[in-house]
Amino acid sequence: MKKLKNEKELLKKAIELGVAYGEERGAVEFEATDSAGEKIEYIYRLLVHDKKIQPLPEDQVSQKTIRHKLAIWASKQ
Repeated sequence: MKKLKNEKELLKKAIELGVAYGEERGAVEFEATDSAGEKIEYIYRLLVHDKKIQPLPEDQVSQKTIRHKLAIWASKQ
């Protein structure tokens, strides 16, 4: 897994886009007390469910790989 040049900024963008997508779709309402890790995992699972991104093999799913996958997704938006 090659680290992206601006992965942190892309992850922030992915969280913003993912929260907006989830709320617009009516699938979730995020609270201010939700941690970034919870948001990231929920956004990942929602995008996989809606077939917006390709799922990772279940044995490779971790916070690090999910963050990377969402950063790649955000870079294409």
